[in-house]
Amino acid sequence: MDENKKLDGVPELPQGAKGGKTTRGILNAVSGAIPFAGGLLSAAASAWSEREQNRINEFLHHWIEMLAAEMHEKEQTILEITARLDMRDEETAKRVESPEYQALLRKAFRDWAGTESEEKRVLIRNLLANAASATLASDDVIKLFLEWIKDYSELHFAVIGAVYNSAGITRGSIWRKLGRPIVREDSSDADLFRLLIRDLSTGGIIRQHRETDYAGHFIAKRSLRTSTSKGETKAMKSAFDEEEQYELTALGDQFVHYAITDLPPKLEFKQASSADFNETEKEL
Repeated sequence: MDENKKLDGVPELPQGAKGGKTTRGILNAVSGAIPFAGGLLSAAASAWSEREQNRINEFLHHWIEMLAAEMHEKEQTILEITARLDMRDEETAKRVESPEYQALLRKAFRDWAGTESEEKRVLIRNLLANAASATLASDDVIKLFLEWIKDYSELHFAVIGAVYNSAGITRGSIWRKLGRPIVREDSSDADLFRLLIRDLSTGGIIRQHRETDYAGHFIAKRSLRTSTSKGETKAMKSAFDEEEQYELTALGDQFVHYAITDLPPKLEFKQASSADFNETEKEL
């Protein structure tokens, strides 16, 4: 394995005959921690010989590198959240120390496997930072937002952003705003776009625009009957319809406020160089 690709803090796995025994010991220990895979790993640890130990070591080293990279992402996220909080504010300090906020942190980092991109990592950072300093949404709603970040793709969030910036936008306009080319109605891209709209609609994030009365009650739409001549075929509604308008729900609007809005950093972390250290020694 290329030494330049190794992450800091990732240990070397033991080599040689003794190393093979140590590796099999690791596998036996892991098999006890993973009940459903215990039988398979125990059998593998017994069957593998010393000649296959190098392959086993390489596999385990890749695994450890993956875990180390995940820990680095979590560390970076925690530092960035801390930099965005005003800990001199009593309410913020109490909020961060509360069991409710700690539960949000545990959930976010327990579900970290769903954060498969830098964009999603930033969404979680924004969400946790805003959840510590804002009280517009309850903790139950924040947990729902964490589930959305885990389950939805970056393309889902791009659609949410397009609707947020242009309330009353049509599906055709959303597609163009995403910078996508014109495609056939029976294409896979059109099917994907239908799925995105359906996911966000059934998920309670976007909805078709509806009129409301003075009390905020939605007014039912009047159904418009269209007659077709005999023998005329009626086409289904286009995936890129230009008539029905879409807007964010109240939940969708809060999601944008919490997850997409970034708090400006209040602190800047700067790693001290050796020159800075020597300068400090001179001053002392």
